[in-house]
Amino acid sequence: MTVAHIREQTQGDAVEVMFLESARFYRLLKSKPDFSALLERLRAARQKGEPVEIAIASPGSDLIGDVKS
Repeated sequence: MTVAHIREQTQGDAVEVMFLESARFYRLLKSKPDFSALLERLRAARQKGEPVEIAIASPGSDLIGDVKS
């Protein structure tokens, strides 16, 4: 999926991520142990315009479980 926008709010428990291929908003929880690394992968992919593979925490969920470049 191609990252369209990352909405980083100073308050809140998650970062919202929008992808070109989906009208849905996905969330990356700040409480994830690997939050910083996953966010950096998303930022790099957005900057380069390269697609990433995301894993969703559970079927039908909007929570990002993993990001692979």
